[in-house]
Amino acid sequence: MIKVLKNGTVYSPDYLGKKDILLVDKRIAAIGDDIHFEESAHVEILDVAGKLIVPGFIDNHVHIMGGGGEGSYRTRTPELVLSDAITGGITTLVGVIGTDGTTRTMASLVAKAKALKEEGISCYVHTGSYQVPVKTLTGMIEDDLILIEEIIGVGEIAIADHRSSQPNYEEVAKIAAAARVGGMLSGKAGIVNMHLGDSGSKLSILDEVIEKTDIPIRQFLPTHINRNRELFEAGIAHAKKGGYVDFTTSSIAKFIEQGETKCSVGLKEMLDNGVPIGQITFSSDGQASLPEFDEDGEFIGLQLGRVTSLYKEVREAIVEQGVEPANAFKVITENPAKILRLSSKGTIDVGKDADLVLLDESTFEIESVMALGRKMLWNKKLLEKGTFE
Repeated sequence: MIKVLKNGTVYSPDYLGKKDILLVDKRIAAIGDDIHFEESAHVEILDVAGKLIVPGFIDNHVHIMGGGGEGSYRTRTPELVLSDAITGGITTLVGVIGTDGTTRTMASLVAKAKALKEEGISCYVHTGSYQVPVKTLTGMIEDDLILIEEIIGVGEIAIADHRSSQPNYEEVAKIAAAARVGGMLSGKAGIVNMHLGDSGSKLSILDEVIEKTDIPIRQFLPTHINRNRELFEAGIAHAKKGGYVDFTTSSIAKFIEQGETKCSVGLKEMLDNGVPIGQITFSSDGQASLPEFDEDGEFIGLQLGRVTSLYKEVREAIVEQGVEPANAFKVITENPAKILRLSSKGTIDVGKDADLVLLDESTFEIESVMALGRKMLWNKKLLEKGTFE
C-alpha cells in the first residue's frame, strides 16, 4: 500500500516546514512540496493539514516484561501492552531487566521483544540486569551482541545504589570492554546502560573507568540522571566532558518534592548550562516499580512507571519551559537513534522506517501514530491492540 501524507508541517526533528511525505510499504520513499498521486485501491491519500509530523518516539529504557519486586513477589510489575506504547507515540522500544535478574530472564526478555515486533512495533533489548557478573543469554556479553539480533547493548548495570552488586571500577571496565568489542564485531552500539541510584558516590565509578582505562566516555549511557539534585549537577559535569546523560520521565509528586528534577525543567537547565542537545536523551523506565524506601533502606511502598510519561515531559518542555520544539523532539528521536546506532530510526528522511507521530499543531497533543507505515492510532482512535488486550 502507498500512502501520501499531505499538508503537514514536518519536524525531521529539525524544522522542515510544510511538506508531503510518500510512504511505500514500511519506508519513507519521498519528501516534497507537492507529491501527487490519484487515490485508488493501492494508494491512500491522507490530508493532515493542521498537524505536526515528527519521527516516531524511541523509548530507550523500558521493563517490557515487567520489573520490580522490591516489596516481594506480589509487587512484580506487569508486562507492557502494545496500546500503552502506541498511545504514548512510541514506535521503538529498548527492553531491560532491573533489580530482579532471577525470575526475569534474558530468554523471556528476548521473547517479549519478538512478541512486540510481531504486534507491529520495533523492539530491541540490553543483556544483563542490575547484577555483576552480568547474567547473559549465551554466557558472554560479546556472544549475545554478535549472535542475537535484538540485543544491542548491556544493562541496566546498577551503581551508586544499595540494590546494586556494589561493583568496583575494574568490573565495570571489563563489562564496557566486552560490550565495546561485541558492538564493533556486530555493527551495534554496544552501549552500557548504567542505573544510577541515590548514593553519594554518583558517577565516581564511571569517572574512574574513563580516567584509568581506554574505554571512551560515550560507551556509557547513565540513566536516572535527574534522580536528585547532586546527581543532576554531576550529570551536567559528565555531559560537559562529552558523555551522554539520560533522564527518567516516570515519577511521582513525592519524588519531585524530595529533590528529583522534573525532566522538562531539567532539559532546559542543561541546555542553559551549555550541554549540547545531542548528548541528552529521555526514557520512561516504563513498567518499572517506583519504590520508596525509608531512611534505613526499608521498602515502604511503590507505584508503576508509565511509558506515556515519555512524551508528556517532552511536551511540557515545549509548552511550559519554552524549549525549541526541534530540540525537545530530539531527546526521544534522533539522539537515542544515534547513540544506540539504530540507523533506520529517529529522523524523517528518505529510506528511513515510516515511524511517524502526528501532533495537533496548537496543543502539541498526540493525534495519530504510524509504525512501519501502518496506522496504529488515527485521529485519537486506537486501531491496533496487543494480542491479549
